[in-house]
Amino acid sequence: MPPSSATATARRLQPGQRLVAATHNAGKVRELRELLAPYALSVVSAGELGLPEPEETGATFQANAELKALAAAQGAGLPALADDSGLEVEALGGAPGVYSARWAGADRDFGRAMQQLFDELQQRGRWTQEPGPRTNFACVLCLAWPDGTAAAFEGKVYGRLVWPPRGNKGFGYDPMFVADGETLTFGEMEPVRKHAISHRARAFALFSGACLGGD
Repeated sequence: MPPSSATATARRLQPGQRLVAATHNAGKVRELRELLAPYALSVVSAGELGLPEPEETGATFQANAELKALAAAQGAGLPALADDSGLEVEALGGAPGVYSARWAGADRDFGRAMQQLFDELQQRGRWTQEPGPRTNFACVLCLAWPDGTAAAFEGKVYGRLVWPPRGNKGFGYDPMFVADGETLTFGEMEPVRKHAISHRARAFALFSGACLGGD
């Protein structure tokens, strides 16, 4: 599968336009704001607007991203950008995948989620040496409008798992992921470096090219 792909015909956002970051995840809101900063958009999160979190019933990252983006766009009457992302571990058949956040529980305890992932791989005899098992992060960004139109953009980054987790600069499973060709985990990287190579950055590059006039 290519590291990134796009679906549907996208509509462009204009400088100064108000955009909803359709997430209640503070880490995702922060990264989206950092990525959007050069484009002179007014970004407000779904949480700040008091929008409810829709139930993520999709079987794919794209389905969940579209569900969240459309709910926010129609709830706020504004264009909305949603992210659905997760970790796909080859030795677990792609798990946790779309359930990555749910492994962290209602309190979003990713320390517990990472421990669960490590224990599951050990119990299956799939983590017997370093470097750890092959994995990838996947991200789908979906831009939706109040009239129900939407376009999705997917990015992936491949690498390996490490244990114990390292670093506190990222969020989610970042502290146990080392991208191919790198030595630092996403949890140890400075944001500017992570944004240059991450799954979200790759999806964002497609989104910006289609919707923001980026390269």
